[in-house]
Amino acid sequence: MIMVRAIIRPEKSTEVMKALLEAGYPAVTKIEVSGRGKQRGLKLGEMVYDQLAKEMLMVVVPEREKEFVVRAILESARTGEKGTFGDGKIFISAVEEIYTISSGKKEA
Repeated sequence: MIMVRAIIRPEKSTEVMKALLEAGYPAVTKIEVSGRGKQRGLKLGEMVYDQLAKEMLMVVVPEREKEFVVRAILESARTGEKGTFGDGKIFISAVEEIYTISSGKKEA
């Protein structure tokens, strides 16, 4: 299993969640986060916004489904046809073990 974490623009959250649901991935954790990427925040006149609002979506899927999930996120989270700075990042990591809290059982 792998965990796909996507940090995206908040205004794209509903669209990405819908794309994942339609692709067959209803189980998604969404967390409001803030931060900055390579653009180092946003400067409007004399005001500098060092940390921008983002949302992090987390999905755990079988490794063989990784590319399908990543493609669904990329296509729904990108701003415009070519994208723009601040659209976000996707991080992939291995999931070593999974336990269901209600039953206490380790999942296969």
